Amino acid sequence: MNEYNNHQPVLLNEVLSFVKTDNNQVIVDMTLGRFGHGSNIVKKIGSGSRYYGIDRDNDAINYCSEHYHDDKVKLRFIHSNFSKGIEEVKKYGEKEADFILLDIGVSSPQFDNPDRGFSYRFDSPLDMRMNQDDKLTCYDVVNNYSENQLVEIFSKYGQCHNAKRVANNIVNRRKEKPIKTTLQLVDIIKEVLPAKELNGIGHPCKQYFLALRYEVNKELYELEIGLKEAILFLKKEGRLACISFNFLEDKIVKNIINEFTRGEKKDKYKKIETTNYINLTKKPITASEEELKTNNRAKSAILRIIERR
Repeated sequence: MNEYNNHQPVLLNEVLSFVKTDNNQVIVDMTLGRFGHGSNIVKKIGSGSRYYGIDRDNDAINYCSEHYHDDKVKLRFIHSNFSKGIEEVKKYGEKEADFILLDIGVSSPQFDNPDRGFSYRFDSPLDMRMNQDDKLTCYDVVNNYSENQLVEIFSKYGQCHNAKRVANNIVNRRKEKPIKTTLQLVDIIKEVLPAKELNGIGHPCKQYFLALRYEVNKELYELEIGLKEAILFLKKEGRLACISFNFLEDKIVKNIINEFTRGEKKDKYKKIETTNYINLTKKPITASEEELKTNNRAKSAILRIIERR
């Protein structure tokens, strides 16, 4: 496992700029990963603070539990998904948080480990589970979902222009034999894509793999529930930072932040009611040119911040 544990956190300096240095803070990192953001947050906050690192991947929990401890800050690593994360933190007696971080999406160790089946760069089993205790795998989706279900997934989650053509080819090919590996799936997708997509910028299967990953892990559902629970868990003047990586994710984050910060307009003759939250990033933060020189995965990163008044 060790060779896959390198992870360079994106927008690190930007995230840290919103973290206070006070003592006795409660920090909730809902995407622990390999403690990339977390280790730097812990260095910045004062003594007596408590850090809760949450991840749905057991590999992340086991790795961080084995390799990290701190004499100044109490570290707790929790196996949970987004939607249940805050509920798990409450079990330790916490009632609110000073800072919460969500770094959405697949982590570098997950993506770079061929055994996990997230990448079209390796020939590996069709898995894609972030939580290896979950039952549904990418193999199940590809081999058991109906053609209409596959079309919906590719269209909704991947915004794929050739969703029906690809779904039809998957169904036909799996009649011959089960589709078991990532490169088998890559070939099946590429068989029916037009030359324009095959020769375009980026890998032609990227959005199809993204769509399947979303379906396997219910990521957008988890994001919506988890983000709302996290915002409600902020203390007064507490901040939540959320990093997303594509239009669908950022749309959910943006809409939820707007829901909490804009209030409700009762009728056209009354002003919008004030809320207990403020949007600190009316214009979202993206990676600097300097960061992009050393970390290409930061290219699509979008950071938004909300604060409780």
